[in-house]
Amino acid sequence: MIANLFLSKQQMKKVNYLVKNLAKFFLFALFFSSFILAENNPYIIVLGVAQDGGAPHAACEKECCEKLWLDRSLHKKVSSIAVVDPNIKEFWIVDATPDFPEQLEYVKQLTGFNFKGVFITHAHMGHYSGLLHLGREVMGAEKIPVYVMRKMKNFIESNGPWSQLVELNNIELKELSNDFEINLTENLSIKPFLVPHRDEFSETVGFQIKSVKSLIFIPDIDKWSKWNKNIISIAAKNDYNLLDGTFYNIDELPGRDMSEIPHPFIVETMKIFKSSSAKKSVYFIHLNHSNPALDSESKERKNILKKGFNVAKFGDKFYL
Repeated sequence: MIANLFLSKQQMKKVNYLVKNLAKFFLFALFFSSFILAENNPYIIVLGVAQDGGAPHAACEKECCEKLWLDRSLHKKVSSIAVVDPNIKEFWIVDATPDFPEQLEYVKQLTGFNFKGVFITHAHMGHYSGLLHLGREVMGAEKIPVYVMRKMKNFIESNGPWSQLVELNNIELKELSNDFEINLTENLSIKPFLVPHRDEFSETVGFQIKSVKSLIFIPDIDKWSKWNKNIISIAAKNDYNLLDGTFYNIDELPGRDMSEIPHPFIVETMKIFKSSSAKKSVYFIHLNHSNPALDSESKERKNILKKGFNVAKFGDKFYL
């Protein structure tokens, strides 16, 4: 009678088998449900990784551009990202580059979603000149929201041909404030923050885009030491960090006074982040045509990856 209270070895095997398979089922269900949820989350698409002039660069006949001129498939578009919310089927573009037509069409073809506006970091040619495509000569757009800081707003309103975009209601300027977050949707926000740069015509900002996760986009900045904030602390608080990687090192432009264009060299940024676990979240972007890291086969690119960092690529997606 007592023996009947215990399971036989064969019965125990069946129970263990059921338990193991139930565990596998629940793990699969958990993975699948999290995957579905991630697919519905807002996300970022990298639309370009090159500095303002793109790659190949106008009039460049050096080795860095030679093979790019011969093979159009190797061309690199100018640094830009799209912010996409699949829940409402809308997207925004950060920085209107010289490659704006192709970048806009890429997102539309990829998602089928509606274009809702542009955010501008600053008034250097690679970051706002694409706005001209919204004008009467091309799209003839109607009141496309363009989000800018105050000096950038004044620059557009006071200088042609940009002012014509405002006068003809092709664009509608929306003024941003430093460190002030605005909600794009119920579960998606964006916040500009001032960074030191060559501000000849406007201030310069980076953006934090946030949903469940967050991403920092800083395509242009002067040396990290010139900023009154700690980049390591900022990076550690965000899941993805797309940072200025304009130049790999000081030897990249022989004969040029690099103090005139004081971007943080990639080797400097890697040294700063050397002991930080946040380095795995760093993706270098806005690479000059002379930057060897643009070449996926270069020893410099391999060194970046070996040290635990990343280089942004066209089409990369970051789920928020």
